[in-house]
Amino acid sequence: MKALDLDVLAMVVAVADAGSFVRGATLVHRSQSAVSMQIRSLETSLGKTLFVRGPRNAVPTQDGQMLIGYARRMLALRDEAWASMAHPEVKGRVSIGVPDDYASSLLPPVLRQFSASWPKVEIQVIGLPSHALAPLIKDNRIDLACVTRMKGLPGELIRLEPMVWAGPGRAGPGLAGSAAATTTGREIWKERPLPIAVFGTGSVARANALRALERARIPYRTSYESPSLMGLCSMVAAGLAIAPLARCAVPEAFTQLGRAQGLPKLPELEIVLARSGRSNRPPCDFLAEQILTGLRR
Repeated sequence: MKALDLDVLAMVVAVADAGSFVRGATLVHRSQSAVSMQIRSLETSLGKTLFVRGPRNAVPTQDGQMLIGYARRMLALRDEAWASMAHPEVKGRVSIGVPDDYASSLLPPVLRQFSASWPKVEIQVIGLPSHALAPLIKDNRIDLACVTRMKGLPGELIRLEPMVWAGPGRAGPGLAGSAAATTTGREIWKERPLPIAVFGTGSVARANALRALERARIPYRTSYESPSLMGLCSMVAAGLAIAPLARCAVPEAFTQLGRAQGLPKLPELEIVLARSGRSNRPPCDFLAEQILTGLRR
């Protein structure tokens, strides 16, 4: 029986999570050629194809999905074993606030890694808009917050995240161009007033978008307003509006719109890690370090 190399399994999981060999190689800090060669060698040993390879993407086959399930469990057990032996025993609870758009796109791999490394630390996630999390940090009601920088809320810079206009996905394979029409044929981004779906008052992304439209003298109407990313995405998917979103939060099925479609460029968002006065504890320190390290990559 041939051994399954955990490092190679980590490459398989990284490619599956990233959706391509190029991005997957970045996650494991290896070259694309090295990752491709190792996975190809594993496929040869198993006698099975693990990925359907495209020009820009890689999709797991049925066999690949089965192996990925085992790989995740094996890697998690490895991390747990290492943590129990190498890390000091740390117990406790950490509460972290994060808005919908970051919670769905940025935090899952970080929290998964943290839980594997510190299995006895309980994590509580509070999903609220950035402006609603700010007073919770100031009043010491939560420990950490991964939020958009705003006035009066100090925090350590994690990363600069581009903002884009999110539009509906392509209507069919024959549609040319960088933007797609809806299934009804409407090019919603050409309508005036421009129908937009935005987060509620207090959102930095909302303020940035409205300011950009006003400077570009593009008339608009707010067709949908919600604190929920899912709500905004439902309007975009239906072809009823476009939405200004952090690029990391745009679903793959959507089209990213910009100057080519006559829309103004949006400023980057500063994502920061804010800490409350009560967060001066080892569990909070370790989670903060995991967030800064993981998301800065």
